[in-house]
Amino acid sequence: MVRVSPRWLRNALEAAAAKAPMLGTLVNTVAVLAGSAAGLALGRRVPERLTSAVTDVIGLFTLYLGFSLALRTERVLAALFSLLLGVALGSAIGVEERLESLAGRLTRGSSRAVEGMMAAFLTFCVGPMTVVGSILDGMGNPSIILAKSVMDGVVSVAYAASMGAGVALSAPLLLAFQGSLALLGAALGNFLPEPGVAALTGVGGVLLLGVGLRLLRLKQVRVGDALPALLLAPVLAVALPWPT
Repeated sequence: MVRVSPRWLRNALEAAAAKAPMLGTLVNTVAVLAGSAAGLALGRRVPERLTSAVTDVIGLFTLYLGFSLALRTERVLAALFSLLLGVALGSAIGVEERLESLAGRLTRGSSRAVEGMMAAFLTFCVGPMTVVGSILDGMGNPSIILAKSVMDGVVSVAYAASMGAGVALSAPLLLAFQGSLALLGAALGNFLPEPGVAALTGVGGVLLLGVGLRLLRLKQVRVGDALPALLLAPVLAVALPWPT
């Protein structure tokens, strides 16, 4: 199977993640702060084509990463049923609509600083890539969040150039939100059996494929509605022990 990085780099990341379960989240926070500082320094001189090009590259890499993670589970039936039941539950609850409505309410009528902070925080944190990546980050696999850090860093340059210092204020919110999910992932990793962790990783990879399609503007997959599948995957992996 094709590897995400050279062996030495992958081993170094895994060793560092084992010692610091929030490695990806910490890097993500620093990337947003650095990007915000660069954006404030550059002002409005950041070309839009740069952020667009980076988004396309991250979209392609997200597809690759999604395939890599999706292949890590052998409990195919558990993954399939968790996705089907998860999207049915998410659609009934209206997860996608609630997330979009929350984003709209929080940014409406805000001052420039607060608007910059909330717009950045919602862009960086309200999405399946954040949820899946942060949980896996806590389990010792920071690859998704590290990829997300690159995109967030570049986007924060453009945001800070146009919306000011408020964008940098999103970094503590990001650290608190993603850090909480990473700690949850660390706790789950301590008592979940290996098939449950693998199923969670595999389903997360499938959701990541949807995120990649959205980033590339190929199809607006309603990934938010499928988020409940992350809760169902470990349970069904244990309840349905068949590998295929």
